[in-house]
Amino acid sequence: MTSVSSAALSNAMRYQQMRMQADLVKATKESSTGKVADVGLALGGRTAQSVTFQRDLDRLNVIVDSNGLVAARLSSTQTSLGQLSSVAQTFLSSLTTASSGDNSDSLTQSTGQTTIQQLTSILNTSVNGEYLFAGTNTDVKPINDFTAAGSPAKAAFDASFVAKFGFTPNDPAAANITAAQMDDFITNDVTPQFLGAGWQTNMSNATDQQIVSRIALNETTGTSTSANSDGIKKLAMAAAMVSSLMSTNISQAAKDSIVSHSQTLVGEALSGIAQVQSETGIVQKRVSDASDRMKTQIDLFERHILDLEAVDPATAATKVADLTQHIETSFALTARLQQLSLLKYLT
Repeated sequence: MTSVSSAALSNAMRYQQMRMQADLVKATKESSTGKVADVGLALGGRTAQSVTFQRDLDRLNVIVDSNGLVAARLSSTQTSLGQLSSVAQTFLSSLTTASSGDNSDSLTQSTGQTTIQQLTSILNTSVNGEYLFAGTNTDVKPINDFTAAGSPAKAAFDASFVAKFGFTPNDPAAANITAAQMDDFITNDVTPQFLGAGWQTNMSNATDQQIVSRIALNETTGTSTSANSDGIKKLAMAAAMVSSLMSTNISQAAKDSIVSHSQTLVGEALSGIAQVQSETGIVQKRVSDASDRMKTQIDLFERHILDLEAVDPATAATKVADLTQHIETSFALTARLQQLSLLKYLT
């Protein structure tokens, strides 16, 4: 003979509620995501295929997100290069005017000083905490300010002048410097400071190496620029000479030599900057194309995963409704059972 008690019935209902609540959690997840709650249970032997698709999908999404950051850095680099080109063009116009005698020495000197200050500011631009023109040394300002007090580059420039001529540019004797002597000074003393080892010693903290980024699963490319490019060095050299010497006591012939050399340097600088702009544009296109290809792949992977893991929305919603109704009914029956008591029938 089997005995039945209200306690046994209540406990059975409670266990059933626990199972239905667990099923409701899974059904709710499937209804909201449109995918099976337990991939391994639902797919069995095909689980490995789903996991592989999901792994490849995650890798592609990571690279696409990274490419977004790379694209932002390259876009900011292009903007800065455009600004550099504009600064160089303005400086070249001033030098051209000076060479015809229509600019005062002080005005030309002022333009040179403005140029090197703007160049420094542009090259020290940072995006998301990374300096654009620092090469791989992205946490350090790439260029030292030539016009700042205590500048090692300015100190080296001034010292080389004194070593060459035996007096400062403001000494009355500077009025006797010939064009040939100034040409020799620019070629043999100033050029090594900017186009030689002196650049890395006194002006630049950037590296020649580029940041190499993975822009696709099987493709990498350099995605940064450096302040050590020849065009930037030549623009800095011209601006440094003009800002340091045009308002001094050196002879007019020597000043004419400075202007002539500076015109050549700035013209070459413009070509060099344009070349960097072109190279950066090519990289931008590669990054954009790689992202477009990967987005197509992502769409395919998502479709494959959905084919494997998708659930019918209507079925999932019906299951949630049925389980909810069963749980509510079970709670109601449990409450009724708990109200049953033998004492009510013995009094």
